[in-house]
Amino acid sequence: MKGGGGAGAARVIEQLVFTGSAGDADPQARPVLLVGQLPNLQKLTWSQVKGKLEPRVSQEVWQAALNALNPNPIDTCSLWLDYAVVAALPSKVSRHNSPSSAHFLTRLICNCSSRRINRCIVLVCEYTEVFASACALTRAFPLFTRCTGLPEHGEKLTVTAEFILVGENANPLTESTLECLISAAEGIQIAARIVDTPCNEMNTDDFLVEIEQVGSELGIIPTIIRGEELNHRGFGGIYGVGKAAVNPPALAILSHKPEDATQTIAWVGKGIVYDTGGLSIKSKTYMPGMKRDCGGAAAVLGAFRAAVKQGFKENLHALFCLAENAVGANATRPDDIHRLYSGKTVEVNNTDAEGRLVLADGVSYACKDLKADIILDIATLTGAQGVATGKYHAGLLTNSEEWEHACVKAGQNSGDLVQPMVYCPELHFSEFTSAVADMKNFVADRANAMSSCAGLFIEAHIGFDWPGVWVHIDMASPAHTGARATGYGVALLLALFGRATDDALLNFISPAGVNFTTEGGDSMENCCKKRRLV
Repeated sequence: MKGGGGAGAARVIEQLVFTGSAGDADPQARPVLLVGQLPNLQKLTWSQVKGKLEPRVSQEVWQAALNALNPNPIDTCSLWLDYAVVAALPSKVSRHNSPSSAHFLTRLICNCSSRRINRCIVLVCEYTEVFASACALTRAFPLFTRCTGLPEHGEKLTVTAEFILVGENANPLTESTLECLISAAEGIQIAARIVDTPCNEMNTDDFLVEIEQVGSELGIIPTIIRGEELNHRGFGGIYGVGKAAVNPPALAILSHKPEDATQTIAWVGKGIVYDTGGLSIKSKTYMPGMKRDCGGAAAVLGAFRAAVKQGFKENLHALFCLAENAVGANATRPDDIHRLYSGKTVEVNNTDAEGRLVLADGVSYACKDLKADIILDIATLTGAQGVATGKYHAGLLTNSEEWEHACVKAGQNSGDLVQPMVYCPELHFSEFTSAVADMKNFVADRANAMSSCAGLFIEAHIGFDWPGVWVHIDMASPAHTGARATGYGVALLLALFGRATDDALLNFISPAGVNFTTEGGDSMENCCKKRRLV
């Protein structure tokens, strides 16, 4: 599995290979990590693992290690130096966590994978946890680096990931399932690489190159509206945020339109390649890390590529709202009023609340021009999200209770966790009241469900009475762990919309029993139109 190219490509990357059988090898020649929940590890027979452990590890040592493991929540035991290690994940998690223990798995692999030689990771899990486990493993091997003294490009280190399944459906993984895991992993690594790349290498022009490369790979020519054309065509949100930057802002669209599609889905990603805060400038401690403000757009790009590769059967539009929120003579000032693509006017009272402005234009275009039935926007939108739902769960806001449940389930099945936020526009949208425009862009009271309000601002530009399904994902905190991007969102989108693909694994993990329809249509025509994702 190879990562994408472009401006953010690393000089040295890990090459991930997913397989149903990695073959046998002396651990001195190929170090091995065996990891799984302790009950699953205990189901293994010696014949299943001895080829990866002998002659360094005996059956007695293997059994003694299993008996010694005490995950709380995780535990590791060396079998032979650090060349052969067995590790146990927690056997039980809470109802708001992923049954795969995805976050613990990523952390464990990072801690056990410092040796820079080819190695093997054996994942012992049930079939239901294969997708989330593969995505969690991928997050442990980011692509981007500018460290010197590393091997030259082309000398890639290989990590071979083998799955040993236990429980129901314990058959070896099929080639189609392995291809799905590769597509998802590539999407995650592409998204994480873009987010990790600093703005001097990933400005709006560079991001457009990434989009064009994915489009070329899929045989899709992107639609690009940029610079002054945005202003002329009424995209006051994207243009107003990015007009002070050296590299002009842009709205880019990749459209996948299969012949037999029955509905139209739009994924809208926030792509602020750097956020200084504008004239409402961030402090010196809050500005570092703002290269990550394009995480939503990066997730949409990685997920779109994977979804199309896995046979997406519906009309799927990926919209990228790209801008650099820079300080300059032409920057938007607090008190400026912009007319957005929805036709609504916005009084800017905080230029650091820029993400909602670009997304408002994106969702409005998806509604008015693309006639989308389902619109999902995803963004590193508010710092308050981490306060509301924490570092691991993105904040979720949607006009559909059914989709709220579906998103939570998809998050648990993929490892990209989400947690619902309060949805109550009749109580919260008044926070944006303006005396001179249709609305302000920032709340009057920061203590009143600020992250929910930010999402409601976006929805206002398609209308609270719009009959389609609208989903908002605020991923500000889950977008990174420490200094590294996680590629959050790719796995979530694939799991949530898995039933719109031809892939058996994605269909399996997509929320079952959920009615993927809009809520306003009871006509026969509307019912037929929504049949495929039911």
